[in-house]
Amino acid sequence: MKEIDRQFEIIKKNTVEIIEESELKRKLERCLSTGKPLKIKYGIDPTSPEIHLGHTVVIRKLKEFQELGHKVFFLIGDFTAMIGDPTGRNETRPILSREEVKKNLENYVEQVSKILDVNRAEFVYNGNWLRILTIEEFIKIASCFTIAQILERDDFTSRYKSGKAIYFHEFMYPLFQGYDSVVLESDIEIGATEQKFNLLAGRALQEFFGQEKQVVITMPILVGTDGKLKMSKSYKNHIPVSTTAEDMFGKIMSIQDSLMEQYARLLTDIDMNEFAIKIKENPRQAKAYLAKTIVGQFFGDEKAEKAEKTFDRVFKEKQIPEEIPVIKIPVSKLGGKKANIVDVLFLSGLVPSKSEAKRMVIQNAVKVDGKSITDVNQDIEPDGKVIKVGKRKFGKIKIVQ
Repeated sequence: MKEIDRQFEIIKKNTVEIIEESELKRKLERCLSTGKPLKIKYGIDPTSPEIHLGHTVVIRKLKEFQELGHKVFFLIGDFTAMIGDPTGRNETRPILSREEVKKNLENYVEQVSKILDVNRAEFVYNGNWLRILTIEEFIKIASCFTIAQILERDDFTSRYKSGKAIYFHEFMYPLFQGYDSVVLESDIEIGATEQKFNLLAGRALQEFFGQEKQVVITMPILVGTDGKLKMSKSYKNHIPVSTTAEDMFGKIMSIQDSLMEQYARLLTDIDMNEFAIKIKENPRQAKAYLAKTIVGQFFGDEKAEKAEKTFDRVFKEKQIPEEIPVIKIPVSKLGGKKANIVDVLFLSGLVPSKSEAKRMVIQNAVKVDGKSITDVNQDIEPDGKVIKVGKRKFGKIKIVQ
């Protein structure tokens, strides 16, 4: 097989669409003849501090480009995050402050390094050029698009028809993201299928500014643990890469059987024919094999093995984990030795809010030293107690001065 065909097949694997395939082949041919690597762009807005498995579908493709010898630009939208991507939204995103964006960025490179060779990737921030755009330059960028083109977006169309407000700054988002491609002179941009409009804006602007148009590659969207919606922190169905091995293992084990092949195809290098046989023979064992494979990629085989044993102990044998994190709560916050169960759950961090704490109690999803708590008004003496929330969260409470 010719090198150009080999690279093309690797790049095309698991993609949804390549715009245009003929352009990609021409770029690869030029790259191989000149020895100059292609510039690959991927952008992510730090609207949340967590990168989840859904993001890694695209990041794995970036790794393949690295292995083929191409240059990866990992673009962090520290400016565009303050606007908020309207893609797939039926309402306006809240505008983030610089401080919020900066806080969300703190551990991005560390999380990405679990997959990508960060030493061979260039991390760029679009605030470096978007913050210094003049009004004159922005008008030139905006003149590339018509309002009708922007309104062609499905999310804008549905909001417009339903009478929901669309704010002018939301119109600017694809223009700014597209202009990133002009600045980087990217050869290829990758994103999820829902990002197609924004990616095509990059092609349009590059042509407008006299550059060669980037090839657009769209990747599938990973379904979340609820089995219905795309994986997203907003939908509370995500699996963060910064979690523990045990938590990741348990969450993968919770996905519907129908999602196993999608997770295997998009998140691993498992032989799909062999995996299909495993599913047919024993779905439970196949899912455990999948979970251990994914966890191993992020935490190593030893921790993946331990995560499986912990899962079996907790769920099959109905025992508590060998290692339970100790959660310290200052006595001043509790107001005494006794405290309401809702307050304890919230202060421990086992739940994100008091309303969530009440919901978990009402749903009989809270146990203290193995005993169910069903009354949101119940007071407990939490010091030294092991609290279980849901199926996977455990914490041993220690009251400190």
